[in-house]
Amino acid sequence: MFIQTEATPNPATLKFLPGKPVLPGGSAEFRTPEEAAASPLAMRLFEIPGVAGVFLADDFITITKEERDESGFEWAHLKPAILGAIMEHYSSGAPVLEGAAPEAGDGDEFFEEGDRQIVTTIKELLETRVRPAVAQDGGDITFRGYRDGTVYLYMRGACSGCPSSTATLKYGIQNLLRHFIPEIREVEAV
Repeated sequence: MFIQTEATPNPATLKFLPGKPVLPGGSAEFRTPEEAAASPLAMRLFEIPGVAGVFLADDFITITKEERDESGFEWAHLKPAILGAIMEHYSSGAPVLEGAAPEAGDGDEFFEEGDRQIVTTIKELLETRVRPAVAQDGGDITFRGYRDGTVYLYMRGACSGCPSSTATLKYGIQNLLRHFIPEIREVEAV
């Protein structure tokens, strides 16, 4: 099994491409070992000291490492252990996820019924133009809500905590959405 790795804009996050489906048609994010209980793969990855987050997507795995001082966790030390854990998981035949994938976000979407058409357009633009680009960087962005001209998005994987995520939101996604939907004033992460 040959697993490719790619850097992401977030220096604390690395993208792993196992060359096999990871979570076809879905995604799941785990920020603690307790959250990873539904995923044998994520649990195996959290056993590696220094792993602080696991994001599973259609065909990639994004790992976020703990931030430490000079004595801490460097990719040069973590990467071999992560590659080994991914290979062991796929060799074991265990499922990536047991049961349904956790939902993105911390609850239901919110918006006024009168804004349904705007929300439909926002979701279409996110799905066709934003999410594919963000997935290339090892992350995901999903719609959370819309209120009074503000779009609320949930950022996961490499996007969560990324130093350039604010610029991506404000100068990339916000400008794109405002171009197609003049009612939008700003975009915020939740």
